Amino acid sequence: MSRHYPRVRTGEDRASLYDEITNKIIGELEAGRVPWVQPWGTTAKASLAMPKSAATGRQYSGINILILWGSATERAFTGQSWLTFRQALSLGGHVRKGERGTTVVYADRFVPVDEKRRASETGDEAQAIPFLKRFTVFNTDQCDDLPLEIATTAPTPPPGLIEPQVESLIKATGIDFRIGGNRAFYVPAEDYVQVPPPQAYFEPINWHRTALHELGHASGHPSRLNRDLSGDYGTKKYAFEELIAEISSAFSCASLGIVPTVRHADYIGSWLEVLREDNRAIVRAASQASKVTDYLLGFLPERAVDMTTERADQEAA
Repeated sequence: MSRHYPRVRTGEDRASLYDEITNKIIGELEAGRVPWVQPWGTTAKASLAMPKSAATGRQYSGINILILWGSATERAFTGQSWLTFRQALSLGGHVRKGERGTTVVYADRFVPVDEKRRASETGDEAQAIPFLKRFTVFNTDQCDDLPLEIATTAPTPPPGLIEPQVESLIKATGIDFRIGGNRAFYVPAEDYVQVPPPQAYFEPINWHRTALHELGHASGHPSRLNRDLSGDYGTKKYAFEELIAEISSAFSCASLGIVPTVRHADYIGSWLEVLREDNRAIVRAASQASKVTDYLLGFLPERAVDMTTERADQEAA
């Protein structure tokens, strides 16, 4: 049997991969579909969950969440569990003949031997080179003979268990969270969130979605994740921060069993502008969104999921 190793992408090939990912997201937005909420439309079959490795249980992060959610939607998969060809075999199962995998990516940096030698000789700091690896994974729906506990899709938590989690999360973060007024916002200079009362929302669950969106913004304060929150309304910097908050809210919602929705559909035009100008913007935004979700959900006293990133999983693959 031939061995297949992850392919390292550099230079033009790496730029091509960014273009491929970005163009797909742009196409979805232009068609009026928002990739981080569409998996749970009225016709979707996928279970509400964050994508994870069926072999290790670790969750995927960043752009890989959007890639795998998109694949699950397009191909009508019922679950959010994924594994490599080799992992399926190691679990006693196999990928069905003719099944097409989904490509996920892993970004890292390395220092070439020549650069280490140059830095050693000159006393300069060695310069690392960024690279992308790509891996092919398969949904458990594409496999046969997997152990029952892996092949079975976990049920969505009942709604009655969700709202208290969000409320306890708000308290646990220690963020100044105020209820009142008629609009939701975060004030970076004074570091507080304000959200209208739950009865102001047509659907009470929207209060929780809004709260998670605004907490996403608050996570960027210098005392927390320290993001640049200086962008004025209408600027690309402002649009990029809104993109992070939108995607992080979707990730947090899915982790808690809440169906994500778009909080600011009117920003789609500005998001498209950002994505068309920078082919790495969506990858960076999704990566930041994962950090936000990891940070916020880390305050839950008993977490139902392991928020570890996919690095160890991909290295094992």
